[in-house]
Amino acid sequence: MGVGIRALHPYVGRTCVDIRTLYETRGHDMSRFGNLMMRRKSVNLPFEDAVTNAVNAALPLVRGLTPAERDRIEAVVVATESGVDLGKSISTYVHHYLELGPRCRSFEVKQACYGGTAALHSAVGMVHASPFDDALALVIAADAAGVPALGEQWEGAEGAGAVAMLIGRDATTLDIDLGASGCHTFEVMDTFRPGPGIDVVNQDISMLAYLECVQQAFGAYRDRVDGTDVVDSFAYLGFHTPFVGMVRGAHRRLLRQQRNSDQQEVDADYERRVSQSQVYGAEVGNIFSASLYLALCSLIRHGSFPEPRRIGLFSYGSGCASEFFSGVVHPRAVDDLAALGVEEALATRRPLTIAEYDLVAAAGDRAQFGVRDAHFDLDEHGDLGKEFTGRGLLVLDRIEGYHRTYRWT
Repeated sequence: MGVGIRALHPYVGRTCVDIRTLYETRGHDMSRFGNLMMRRKSVNLPFEDAVTNAVNAALPLVRGLTPAERDRIEAVVVATESGVDLGKSISTYVHHYLELGPRCRSFEVKQACYGGTAALHSAVGMVHASPFDDALALVIAADAAGVPALGEQWEGAEGAGAVAMLIGRDATTLDIDLGASGCHTFEVMDTFRPGPGIDVVNQDISMLAYLECVQQAFGAYRDRVDGTDVVDSFAYLGFHTPFVGMVRGAHRRLLRQQRNSDQQEVDADYERRVSQSQVYGAEVGNIFSASLYLALCSLIRHGSFPEPRRIGLFSYGSGCASEFFSGVVHPRAVDDLAALGVEEALATRRPLTIAEYDLVAAAGDRAQFGVRDAHFDLDEHGDLGKEFTGRGLLVLDRIEGYHRTYRWT
């Protein structure tokens, strides 16, 4: 086994909202609801942000390490498009609250939803170059939608959460095929965030850019890795998931281009090799830089890995950057992830009424980038605040002179 992901864990939040109910209440075009292929999405409360999501995702992984193993973490790399400072990385907060050693690289990566993949490859490179065989790195892809795009068609797709990954040699979760990747990039204004709480989305351009990138990135991979076939070379495929229906469209485009497959063949292949990666996405929504890695978690839990099996992964970030790469999932990954209780975390989220969801959304700007001073009290949110009480999760306590202080519940 080579360098790659040794363990991973998603934080899926403590509250959620039903997407069909949201669409019906908003009066959206229900003919487009079926294209989402989503059931619920996770929602951050006003005292959560990208930092709390990142720490709460990483905490089970770090707690599973011995003190000696913690000291071997040479880098903390956080990918986010929900940063809280133009200079200071949120990785500094993450490093502090996880109580990691000071001899450690610490930095933040930003490139829309591709950031998680950029962070992963950066960490893999650092571990691979380390003279110490036991070197580790912690990568966390973490985002918080902040103020939702209330009333917009894409409102239902914007989730919240994070995925943490422990990187090292002898990868027992995903052994990455070093050098086996294909990239494609060009400048496009499909989705962007020009200011705090402002999401600008051109749905049509974004979908076209995504589809162009999945074709070109896979073509670049195929040119680099001789003999690659989109069906025969990979036991499963995982995709960045803006919404589940987008993945279905991208998979269809790939098979028609690469294999000239008819619709029956496309549908059968989707059920056999892709649907397993979409179970969590249909419950959590788009968590931006962590979206592909939530799909990876879902694939490991719902796929079949009686022996090591190679998978293909496609990452896309608006603006845009994209990559198709591959790796081998090992059987041990299934048991390791199952022990972390992701299904229980999903099932025990508190469902929000639309009225509660709107109140939460209205208060979302209190933790946005650029806030100078604020105080956060769980009790002011009544029963919703109690969802965090006694659970040992990190929450935002106060902002004083732009500096954020967090506390454990």
